[in-house]
Amino acid sequence: MSTRTTTANGAWGSKKQARERTFKGFAYLFLSAGALVMAVPFLWMLSTSLKQQGMEFEMPPKWIPQHFEWSNYHFVLFESDIVQGFVNTLLIILLPCLVGLFTSALAAYAFARLLFPARNLLFGLLLATMMIPGVVTMIPTFMLFKNIGWIDSWMPLIIPGMFGAAAAVFLLRQFFLTIPRELEDAAKVDGMNPFHTFLRIMLPLSKPALITQGLLNFIAGYNDYLGPLIYINSPEKYTLQLVLASFQGFYTSQWTYIMAGSVLALIPTLLVFFFAQKYFVEGIALTGMKG
Repeated sequence: MSTRTTTANGAWGSKKQARERTFKGFAYLFLSAGALVMAVPFLWMLSTSLKQQGMEFEMPPKWIPQHFEWSNYHFVLFESDIVQGFVNTLLIILLPCLVGLFTSALAAYAFARLLFPARNLLFGLLLATMMIPGVVTMIPTFMLFKNIGWIDSWMPLIIPGMFGAAAAVFLLRQFFLTIPRELEDAAKVDGMNPFHTFLRIMLPLSKPALITQGLLNFIAGYNDYLGPLIYINSPEKYTLQLVLASFQGFYTSQWTYIMAGSVLALIPTLLVFFFAQKYFVEGIALTGMKG
């Protein structure tokens, strides 16, 4: 009897392992196909950036150019304003990334730990603002900044971001909820007030979530095109995205320069994500553990 049971269990285990291997095989195949689909636009961009002018639309298309036109990169780097645009972009997103992250963390800590009247109602209203399309407030916001005198300046791109964002508050609040309250109770026994507890206990423990949100803020500000397009008029104040758009004219577009500039513009975001991916994955995973 025991021999039959062992044999049956072994057969069932073998079938289970076979199903798991089959499932993993299909999963890897599906993920590989998805990765290939996502990589195709990047590979085409890289290929086009190395082609001669006028060869980007030749038929049949060639993935590997017959002659690599490195002069496209030389033109973009040394004969265009892309370096100045990159510097302008970094100057614009620096304060919103740092100060905005701190103010978002303050609000998130208040919603996660402090008890005050209508806390849940205010948090619900904050989340509701995330459902309002940006185009709805675009014209009123533009008129406000115009009356202040901030048009053709970086102020509309810097100042609002310094007060945080609803999405950042939500993500950080979810992370703060995963931190044991016993740590705060111990801090209270030691005589810390809520602000000191936030600075000395909560922030150091929230490193993964802070890096994750900082990375998201950086990418959002770095890739922003509509905001600078609306508020900036002077070419010397252009951000990186506006400099890339300047290669596209009314009648003709210099696609090889656009693609070369896009490849260069992609490098910083890839480097940032490569070095911070550990914290990015950890932060995203932990923020969903408790609601």
